[in-house]
Amino acid sequence: MIANLIFSLLFILAVFLFSANVRHIARNIRMGKSIKINDQKPRRWKTMARVAIGQSKMTSRPVSAILHIFVYVGFIVINIEMLEIIFDGIFGTHRALLFLGNVYPVLISLFEILAVLVILACVIFLARRNLLRLRRFRTSEMTLWPRSDANIILVTEILLMSSVLVMNAADGILQFRGNEYYAVTGSFFISDMLHPLFAGMSDSGLVALERSAWWFHIVGVLIFLNYIPYSKHFHILLSFPNVYYSRLEPIGKMVNMPFITNEVKLMLDPSGAEAGGTEEDEEVEQFGAKDATDLTWKHLMDAYTCTECGRCTSSCPANITGKKLSPRKVVMDVRDRTEELGRYRRKNKGDMSDGKDLFQRITDEEIWACTTCNACVKECPVNIDPLAVILELRRYQVMEKAAGPGEINATFSNIENNGAPWQFSSEDRLGWTGN
Repeated sequence: MIANLIFSLLFILAVFLFSANVRHIARNIRMGKSIKINDQKPRRWKTMARVAIGQSKMTSRPVSAILHIFVYVGFIVINIEMLEIIFDGIFGTHRALLFLGNVYPVLISLFEILAVLVILACVIFLARRNLLRLRRFRTSEMTLWPRSDANIILVTEILLMSSVLVMNAADGILQFRGNEYYAVTGSFFISDMLHPLFAGMSDSGLVALERSAWWFHIVGVLIFLNYIPYSKHFHILLSFPNVYYSRLEPIGKMVNMPFITNEVKLMLDPSGAEAGGTEEDEEVEQFGAKDATDLTWKHLMDAYTCTECGRCTSSCPANITGKKLSPRKVVMDVRDRTEELGRYRRKNKGDMSDGKDLFQRITDEEIWACTTCNACVKECPVNIDPLAVILELRRYQVMEKAAGPGEINATFSNIENNGAPWQFSSEDRLGWTGN
């Protein structure tokens, strides 16, 4: 009873802390500007099924895709066994799903096979990051914490999966020895192979080993649960809503500002029906984005969903040719700035005027190196749109500060004065034909 009570208290505490962390992130995301995304719901569900659940965009890199599928499927299926462990921990039972009869050993064997595949995938992922040192995991934004975070997660998954195999192996030996607490469940495919490692142990030693592995696994999972909101692995939860709310327009289509669109229509046709604009159009306080709170909540959700996989940066032509731009860094900077603002808001009772902005993290050189080719958008496995943030930062620089690059400012001046991007007036434009 004491063990059950301890487990129940730990479980309640872990769920409470996790809920508090999720609410904190939700509040931070809601700091973004409001935007309505409720169109084409059937298409959105299909996109989520294909991209978030089906992992369709992972296939562009087959090795990573196969390994990630091992981890992804293993994570989902093995959680069925977690339900059994939680039930056993609360009610003091042992192997609560044993009522499934002959299906039970087959089910546990499947869990064990997936556990081995998860361990194999995590070992390869560790080797790719730390031995092969792939370039996309070693760029400037991948400082000590992002690299450590990935390694912590991978090592944790290896330990948690290993603990399941050790627990089942000790359990299986105790079953064969006729221990009254360990009901006969049948053979398990992987853990039975581990029996020789522990066969020499006494019954008391095996019970201690099985209970230790059981507690290690469940406590490790509860700790892991509360680590996720501080980690890039929060995409495990956010990838589904993030893909659901992703843009459905062609990726090359830029988002227009209604106010500017109306001004252009007014200039072209002063007598047009839309010349007066709308009340919403006339309430523009700022063009573009200076800080995270000037972005929409979807932009901020993108930032929290980032897996830091680096596919966007490794496919970015500006980055490939040595430019400073890294789409991954832009997204990570938005997330870090949002976190910073969230902490400041909580400390100062809602005030968010800390005197800082995104341009202290993202430089002009970065945002103007972008070619708007959308390679980063196409590559992202969870439909994050780094270009949308870059365009909002550009809008602020150009329309609020007139701080665009000289070539662009000259083009704007030519369009304003000559009606075209060239420096010649319309009367002189065909002068070359007389030569």
